Amino acid sequence: MKSADLAGMAACLALAGGLAGCALFEHAEPTIITGGDTPTLIPDVPFVVSHEPAVAAMLDLAAVGPRDVLYDLGCGDGRIVIGAAQRGARAVGIDIDPQPLYFARASARRAGVEDRVRFVRGDFFEADLREATVVALYLSPEVNRRLLPKLLAELAPGTRIVSQRFDMGEAWKPDRVDRSGDHPIYLWVVPADRRAPAR
Repeated sequence: MKSADLAGMAACLALAGGLAGCALFEHAEPTIITGGDTPTLIPDVPFVVSHEPAVAAMLDLAAVGPRDVLYDLGCGDGRIVIGAAQRGARAVGIDIDPQPLYFARASARRAGVEDRVRFVRGDFFEADLREATVVALYLSPEVNRRLLPKLLAELAPGTRIVSQRFDMGEAWKPDRVDRSGDHPIYLWVVPADRRAPAR
């Protein structure tokens, strides 16, 4: 076969592979592109996979069960949301990045929990959290502290907040701390007066 023919075949295969790859995102949400005057939606923290033992430890520490509504802020590929749904809870995942949300929805279908989960592309600082009985975080200390006023303003007393690896510093000491491997898991319970208690 001539080299020109080989080059043509290679180009066709590359094009076919690219089109097949596009099919993966057939139902993905569009990426927001701005003209430069308005900031593009950029995640506050990078997506880092939560390993299954850490997911289980978070759900255990927060005692997630069928009566709960869990919100995962920065849900990534939805592992915590799906894990909560498998325990009978309803769960909502919010992420600003559309690509992990595609995989989250596909994983929820495979797990058979589509009817108990919802994935939303958006800024979790703008989300309405009032129905949550549990809020899951795997963000950063800085983002946790920025979220604190919103959490205390919107969440009802008794709502549990669980965070993998990162606490809220001196702003609010956790009620309990557990571990999953090398990572601490923190739990806070919203107090009756909705203020972070001084300790």
